[in-house]
Amino acid sequence: MNIFSRSSTPRRTVDPGTDTTVAPAAVLPPPALKGLTGEWMIDPAHSRIGFSVRHAMVTTVRGSFAEYESLLYFDGSTPSRSRAEIAIATASVDTGVEQRDAHLVGREFLDARKHPRMVFTSSAVSLVAQDLFRMTGDLTIRGTTNPVDLDLTYIGHVTDPFGYERVGFDGTTTINRTDWGLTYNARLAEGGAMVSEKLRLQFDIAAIRKPVA
Repeated sequence: MNIFSRSSTPRRTVDPGTDTTVAPAAVLPPPALKGLTGEWMIDPAHSRIGFSVRHAMVTTVRGSFAEYESLLYFDGSTPSRSRAEIAIATASVDTGVEQRDAHLVGREFLDARKHPRMVFTSSAVSLVAQDLFRMTGDLTIRGTTNPVDLDLTYIGHVTDPFGYERVGFDGTTTINRTDWGLTYNARLAEGGAMVSEKLRLQFDIAAIRKPVA
């Protein structure tokens, strides 16, 4: 998954006294994040794993997946030690139109009968700004695995009225669906594609701290 609005290459600055370039200081995690270190679980009732794609060149179709499992570990002191795995049930796709959903779970798209899950497994995490993390990992769809990058913005941390600790992140990235074998390419009379090859993935995550056994 890239396709970021921010550059992943740190800018270098010039020291006017020496006329030499110097690397910018490393971004350090805010002290408040240290208390968040531990295992977390995505709360499906308050989260959304979704997507959007241009349809017929003039409109946007939005959908989400209702069923998924997650394993999250967040290290607030050393973000590079954080990790995540999310397994999504492909048959749980929902765009609000039954006929379209049936097409998406069929052989021309997700082929949910043969490939019941799509999985994201992180391989690296870095802090690129005070509230922005970059997570690199492998995304598997229809048995094909490709590396992706995901920008995650830290929203905040609270303890709800029931005593549960909650943390929020918003993530997004864009992929080319054909890289995963999603090659359906019906054409319009005007020559454009019925469904864009670019697919925007959205992760609106509310996670609950996992109870200590």
